[in-house]
Amino acid sequence: MKRFSSIMTQLLQVFSRNEFHEAVKQTQAERHARGFASWNHFVAMLFCQLADAQSLREIIGGLTSCEGRLEQFGIKAPKRSTLSYANNHRPWELFQKVFYKTFENCRAQLGPKTKFRFKNRLLSIDSSVVTLCSTMFPWATWSRQKGAVKLHLTLDHAGYLPEAMVITTGKYSELTVARRRRYARGTILVMDRGFVDFRWFNQLNESGVFFVTRIKKDTPYAVVQSDPIVTGKKNLVADEWIELTGRRTRRRYPAQLRLVTIDTDEGERLQFLTNHMTLAASTIAEIYKDRWQIEIFFKLIKQNLRIKSFVGTSANAVWTQIWTALIAMLLIKFLQLKARFGWSYSNLVYFLRMNLLVYRDLWDWLNSPFIAPSPDPDLPTQMDFGPALIGTAR
Repeated sequence: MKRFSSIMTQLLQVFSRNEFHEAVKQTQAERHARGFASWNHFVAMLFCQLADAQSLREIIGGLTSCEGRLEQFGIKAPKRSTLSYANNHRPWELFQKVFYKTFENCRAQLGPKTKFRFKNRLLSIDSSVVTLCSTMFPWATWSRQKGAVKLHLTLDHAGYLPEAMVITTGKYSELTVARRRRYARGTILVMDRGFVDFRWFNQLNESGVFFVTRIKKDTPYAVVQSDPIVTGKKNLVADEWIELTGRRTRRRYPAQLRLVTIDTDEGERLQFLTNHMTLAASTIAEIYKDRWQIEIFFKLIKQNLRIKSFVGTSANAVWTQIWTALIAMLLIKFLQLKARFGWSYSNLVYFLRMNLLVYRDLWDWLNSPFIAPSPDPDLPTQMDFGPALIGTAR
């Protein structure tokens, strides 16, 4: 019978050791290392996320309790002070590079398909705040009484995978971070009203990037033309070409825009602003509706991974833990999409934690989690003594 290593060991095989060591060289993560390899550091922090360890003591205790199986991981359980020092001083850029390389490998296997028919790449951008205690994290400036870090996420709608992440303290706005990024020509960006900046929209339009957002209620505009509404399209109210009439907005965005208006089932009227003039109005509405997936992503990562409490208080330790959470999130989403069983994300995280050290084929378990594997014929069987021998005396 074919032998298997533990599920945790098979998960680690997703990460190429050659690519990992190349990232170590690029970031000089082991420049002053003294016996504690970066791979050991990575496995320990990934174990923190997958096993839901809440402190350094739990990470080390969990690894030490399975000392015999750590040889399969290629590591030894570190001391608590060693792991703490690594979190504070090893460059978090190593984990960032591992994340982006893992994303490239996952996207290559899953492909660029989305539920939409157009071939443009569809991305959502948004940010989420993780509040911190200002006393324990004095560098995380946000307000007088609270500290915070902000996660600026770009979500790829092909598989709803995190395509990029920027981590800042709470004082940086999402718009400041978004304006510094560059997007490929033909990309469609979906965002909420917090990103409305017509000077930036004009730069996107000139570089061939499309955007879909909601218009602010106080934005002055004039209707240039109204396209006929296709009959049978539920909730669609208007499809108009507009020009901005405000003195500043007109100067910042002189080209025409498109305004799609719908009524929701709850009776709310929504207006979507875009520079894409050829897609159907109903498709524009569906694109913005799909933006909700980035909100779901933030909810999943905060509820299922260790990202709201940290095992270190320095900025480097916090960044390291967040990037490890992103790697774990990417890995679990990849397993969810590849498995034939209809896993929900939360259930997959829960059952994965219960089976990390189980010796079973990973994909057999993912596809048939509640079917016991066939017994190994090479293993000895228990002899049947029968009930007659129980309790008998000589």
